Amino acid sequence: MQRGRRIAFDYGDVRIGVALSDADAILASPLITLAAGDKNLATTISEIFSEYQPIAIYIGRPSNMDGTLGTAAGKASDFAALLSTISSAPIIEIDERLSTVSAARSLRDAGINTKDAKSRIDQMAAVAILEFALAIEKNRP
Repeated sequence: MQRGRRIAFDYGDVRIGVALSDADAILASPLITLAAGDKNLATTISEIFSEYQPIAIYIGRPSNMDGTLGTAAGKASDFAALLSTISSAPIIEIDERLSTVSAARSLRDAGINTKDAKSRIDQMAAVAILEFALAIEKNRP
């Protein structure tokens, strides 16, 4: 596995959760929650990329439970297109079914009120996407 940081995004209409791996791709950690409607979104993401120099970018691709793609998947693809104008690192869409549900459950199990922690849920959903992506990378021959 190539050494270098990976970054993942959980795109939503209101908030975008961001997670980052360490250089050895062992640990995925929450980084920040961005406002999807921020007029400076591209600049902020560019600054994040500049600081962390990711070698791969993962974006959660929302799928329906039957595996079909809905309108949210199109929005995630549009976001991927934006990212491709900011970075030359490969951008990979990852199936994110239930990542937000899993993140909310993890926070609830930790005793954190999910209504008070919406931005943390988005970050934890990005962590779940990144952990899944890292597992895929590690299992490649």
